[in-house]
Amino acid sequence: MHIIDRRREGGKSLANRQRFIRRARSLVRRAVREASAKRSIKDAGKGGDVTVPADGVHEPSLHRGSQGGKREYVLPGNKKYIDGDRIARPEEDEGGGGPSADGEGEDEFRFALSDEEFLDLFLEDLELPDLAKRQVMGEEEEQPRRAGFKSAGPPAALSVSRTMRNSLSRRMALKRPKPEEVAAIEAKIAVAEAAGDDAAKTAALLELERAQLRMRVVPFIDPLDVRYRRFEMVPRPQAKAVMFCLMDVSGSMDEHMKDLAKRFYSLLYLFLKRRYKRVEVVFIRHTHEAREVDEETFFHSRESGGTVVSTALQEMARVVQERFPANQWNIYAAQASDGDNLPIDNTTTITLLKTTILPMVQYYAYLEVGHPSDEPQGMGDSTSLWRAYELVEGEGVPFVMRKVTHRRDIYPVFRELFEKREGASVEA
Repeated sequence: MHIIDRRREGGKSLANRQRFIRRARSLVRRAVREASAKRSIKDAGKGGDVTVPADGVHEPSLHRGSQGGKREYVLPGNKKYIDGDRIARPEEDEGGGGPSADGEGEDEFRFALSDEEFLDLFLEDLELPDLAKRQVMGEEEEQPRRAGFKSAGPPAALSVSRTMRNSLSRRMALKRPKPEEVAAIEAKIAVAEAAGDDAAKTAALLELERAQLRMRVVPFIDPLDVRYRRFEMVPRPQAKAVMFCLMDVSGSMDEHMKDLAKRFYSLLYLFLKRRYKRVEVVFIRHTHEAREVDEETFFHSRESGGTVVSTALQEMARVVQERFPANQWNIYAAQASDGDNLPIDNTTTITLLKTTILPMVQYYAYLEVGHPSDEPQGMGDSTSLWRAYELVEGEGVPFVMRKVTHRRDIYPVFRELFEKREGASVEA
């Protein structure tokens, strides 16, 4: 049996949806990750149905009487069993979620997520590492900051504390009688009346009249006392970041390898656009020569040729020098290749990485793609580029390498590369 929630978003069920997602967040997050592994590139960020175990959505309930001991009863509406009958254990293929070894089954709970909810869970706990360099940017990056008070404004900006402070200062300066003083004068009048002292009573009545007049002339709150919180727009320091996507499209990259690389970059592009407001993405394709291309060309062009990896690094260095000063931008790079490179170019590639690229980047990720048949436990013998890059990887170097041979490995590797590190991150 499948339980399907067909209620539309919004309305009375919106609060219930949000409450359910908060309560079963770990189960829903795991279901989202499992669902994403089976999707195509174009559907990577779309919402839809996810399935979670029914036992993960149970709520505590109160029962009358003891729940222990042996209990026998027949439910209303039963037409098959009578009191005392024994129910046979279900077969292995019966039950919505499939029975366990002891014969107990578990139904599945299917929950429909919107695109926004799916993406929030899909990209949760991911970030760009070491996002540190800040730069004050243009007008759209301004934010409001408290800047004192003003005498006019919307009701929502009313400062009650400052208004009452002004009122108290004005009343004290103008000697407005306090309620206690008026009460004392009225007490004097009562005493004079009781004593039959007309002179004292007349004097007290005059004093009371003056006090009441001053109270009317000096109101408790005057329009001059009212103050509203004032805000001014100031530039907001933000981290500027650029991600370079370097992809090998040479003849040695077959359709399977290109598909793995495109899936990785699709996840990366979705992650950047979803989590960060100001991140530039630069796409560079390379064969024996490299060039910067647009998003459409990067993902769909059928260009092919030989392999010279150093050309991609040279193109990246050129773009950085022209548009992204390393002292102002957080620079990241993600490279995907099958590891095939001209042996004579490996030395040039390593030199470029050590002397030019790594000193200016915050993080450099290399993804090597291959076939599952290369080796049961991995990708077989290391490629020439992998062996060359092993000379670069080390403690304190912002460089990581991973291998992927199957579609199902893309998302776990992607999360491993961009999982949230310790320390606070800066929003770009």
